[in-house]
Amino acid sequence: MDSRFAFKQHLVSSWHRQSGVIRGIFLMCLATIAFAIMHALVRYVSSDLHPFQIAFFRNVFGLLFLAPLIIQSRFELFRSRRIGLHAIRGLVNIAAMLMFFMALSMTPLAKVTALSFTAPIFMAILSILVLGERFRFHRWFAIFAGFVGMLIVLRPGIVANDIGAMLAVGSAALWAFAMLLIKLLSRTDSSVTIVAWMGIFLCVFSIGPALWVWQPLTSETLILLTFIGLSGSIAQISLSQSLKETDPTAVMPFDYLKIIWTALLGYWLFSETPDVYTWLGATVIFSSGLYIALREKRSAKHMETV
Repeated sequence: MDSRFAFKQHLVSSWHRQSGVIRGIFLMCLATIAFAIMHALVRYVSSDLHPFQIAFFRNVFGLLFLAPLIIQSRFELFRSRRIGLHAIRGLVNIAAMLMFFMALSMTPLAKVTALSFTAPIFMAILSILVLGERFRFHRWFAIFAGFVGMLIVLRPGIVANDIGAMLAVGSAALWAFAMLLIKLLSRTDSSVTIVAWMGIFLCVFSIGPALWVWQPLTSETLILLTFIGLSGSIAQISLSQSLKETDPTAVMPFDYLKIIWTALLGYWLFSETPDVYTWLGATVIFSSGLYIALREKRSAKHMETV
């Protein structure tokens, strides 16, 4: 016991000796791997279960994996003066999740991931409409480029309409709204508190859709659903903590790793090979989102010096 405790203390000490940037990058890379695994498992299990039921169990098991943290804190993690905002975030999040899981069940993994990169583009637009922020030409150009990248992936009028791709785009727009809410919540609540309340509300809001399409479970499916919940919780906590460790612009470039992992898993598990348009469009979309983030950072620094 003493040796294991000493080893644990050594790891904790080593972790805290690292700079915030290094910790943030490591956590972001971990989040991309966990997200890719979860997405691949959702795609795999969707051959037996409806995505709505998968979403319910992802939320249930995800909350169960958070239970030790919640109990250890003596339920202090649920302390928040913004329960209403957590509920709204949960409602938006469940709509985005259901659409995204549906997209994963019918569209290649890499293509869905590429389209999910449009979330920062939608967030930039929402910051204008909701928060009243003013954008100059450079950011408008980046937003335009992001939508061009989306059109490269979708190629409307050239390839057949892909309902899954449309759902992925709709999910990204809703997730952008959820990110705005997370940004507001993070001013007062910890990342674990935000994830804990998300787990509660996602479980509640996903019960109805799951019951509507309910099917009996096999033991193998139940094990896979458990791993979906575990990987989803790891991804959410790692992402939230990564953004707290350092400036988002320092870790955002590593988010592109998601398409690498999903492409590899898609090829290995489902014999899916992303076409050149998916890679090109994903690069344009992601670059646009990164540019917007960099411009926001520069604008914030400029405001601080004024």
